[in-house]
Amino acid sequence: MIDELRRLDLRAWSLVGLAFCVLMMGVALVLEHVVGLEPCPLCIFQRVAVLAAAAVFLVAALHNPEGRLGAVLYGLLSLAAVGGGIAVAWRHLWLQSLPADQVPSCGPGLDYMMEILPWQQVLSQVLSGSGECAEISFRLLGVSLPGWTLVGFLILALAPLGLLLAANRPRRGYHWPG
Repeated sequence: MIDELRRLDLRAWSLVGLAFCVLMMGVALVLEHVVGLEPCPLCIFQRVAVLAAAAVFLVAALHNPEGRLGAVLYGLLSLAAVGGGIAVAWRHLWLQSLPADQVPSCGPGLDYMMEILPWQQVLSQVLSGSGECAEISFRLLGVSLPGWTLVGFLILALAPLGLLLAANRPRRGYHWPG
């Protein structure tokens, strides 16, 4: 199995990453629209990280650059998006672990903040936490949704690492003479 993974090229790793992003977003949308769980601001930020990684994987798969620089660039960009998702999921888990008396109070909704505050201030307020982000509304096998999202991001991190691995291998296929 390790040998098969080593043989994957940039396009294959990009498509694997994109497929996993689609899976993660599919689960999130089913939980929202079928199960009825409303996403909190940190959940929405985690979705943004998944979408950012998906966008990088899609462009990488379509572009499929020949040189090492392209693979490294796409690997680092997708790793940054996944790393951002890991950080937000970790922060979300930390908020959920706080004792009830230390949970920050609920602030205004994300839509309202986006309308009246600059982006940097919205980001700061959301990451500092709110009471709604500390609520645990669903568990699967004893793990809350941010915990499962963190696991998803850790698995997804294999795709950018695969892109970086592909950057260090010579390309297969036809090469123009000369």
